[in-house]
Amino acid sequence: MRTRRKQHARLEGNGPAKILCRQCAGLCCRYFALPIDTPKTRADFDDVRWYLAHEGISVFVEDGDWYLNIAARCRFLDPDNRCGIYPRRPRICRGYEHDACDFHSGDYGYELHFTCLEDLDDHLARRRRPKRPRGKPAPPRPQKKRTPTRT
Repeated sequence: MRTRRKQHARLEGNGPAKILCRQCAGLCCRYFALPIDTPKTRADFDDVRWYLAHEGISVFVEDGDWYLNIAARCRFLDPDNRCGIYPRRPRICRGYEHDACDFHSGDYGYELHFTCLEDLDDHLARRRRPKRPRGKPAPPRPQKKRTPTRT
């Protein structure tokens, strides 16, 4: 353990990156996101609903691209939020930059973020509603014809 801490201190460098790594909560090691096809049809959106029916899953849209977010802790994340295989970590992990660190980057700024079926259903309902110009009243709803009841 002591050797690995020295190794981390050496690899983290100096300045703000070093401070961030000391305070790291391992947020980027607790999920991964995979791109998915942009849903276009009712069946596509129903597939997204299926994803959202599972625990630890969310779907987000960033820069027009759709992603499946899977909450899954890396098996090599130590209790102190340090990488247990830092020198041998995968290429994707090595590609993370300090300026994109989840710890200090704040709000992700997703265009859309769905964490449950209801989020997606609400979004789809809003999309289906026709938009009317401001100040123009909504057209009256057609009245249903009532059939007389026989007694």
